Amino acid sequence: MNLTIIGLGLIGGSVALDLQARGFTHRVTGFDANENHARLALKRGIVNHIAPTLHQAIANANLVVLAVPVKYIITLLPQALTLAPPNATITDMGSTKQTIVQAVANHPNRSNFVASHPMAGTEFSGPLAAVYNLFNQKAAIICNKEQSHPDALSIVESMYRTLNMRLIYMDAAEHDMHAAYVSHISHITSFALANTVLDKEKSVASIFDLASGGFASTVRLAKSSPETWKQIFELNAPNILEVLSSYITCLTQWQEHLQNGNFDQLAQMMHQANAIGKILDKS
Repeated sequence: MNLTIIGLGLIGGSVALDLQARGFTHRVTGFDANENHARLALKRGIVNHIAPTLHQAIANANLVVLAVPVKYIITLLPQALTLAPPNATITDMGSTKQTIVQAVANHPNRSNFVASHPMAGTEFSGPLAAVYNLFNQKAAIICNKEQSHPDALSIVESMYRTLNMRLIYMDAAEHDMHAAYVSHISHITSFALANTVLDKEKSVASIFDLASGGFASTVRLAKSSPETWKQIFELNAPNILEVLSSYITCLTQWQEHLQNGNFDQLAQMMHQANAIGKILDKS
């Protein structure tokens, strides 16, 4: 298996580390527009070789993984499908799917592409953030599988099973709606809370002296890459706006109950929220 990783940051780098360690491949070619990222990935052993151009990176590949921000996937995917060998499989790891699938809907090599999204990550970025076992027991979403050649689908499924992930299948539009609820709104909430606290900290310098584990875990995602998440928010804006509207409605209910002294109602809302624990324990 000649594996090529386009984008050598947290996701691409972690994929390369685990697939080599678990015997899926023993040769990984990397390509990254950021020369420093490429150099660090080679130094860390994330890849065996750095290709100077996209064409050279995928010329002999059996499997090409696009692990770059979503708007770059839209640009690179048609090029990769055109340049790759006839039997090569291409997959992406973007956090939105509908616009990516639409970008190659009429490409003559569309069936060589498998749209996917591994639901894993951290708040860190770049090749130094790549780690082993990032994907263990997480969900891997494969979208619109009927549009992919069975052989291409089988290779990508094998890759995710090697990463010890649970496979889930859905269409791209369904994925984007669900991702808005379970991932994208979490990042907005974290960014917004960090903005709020930082603004207050300007006048109350000691506020962070009180910060503990609960605060740190809540704002952890605010350390995520703005470049990456700006693109996700842009491409999935309709779904995110729908979720954000519901979230604001819920926050307004909290505000009204606090203002009116309805603490029993607040307790009831918290009991309802506790149910999320049972759901997450089953997943």
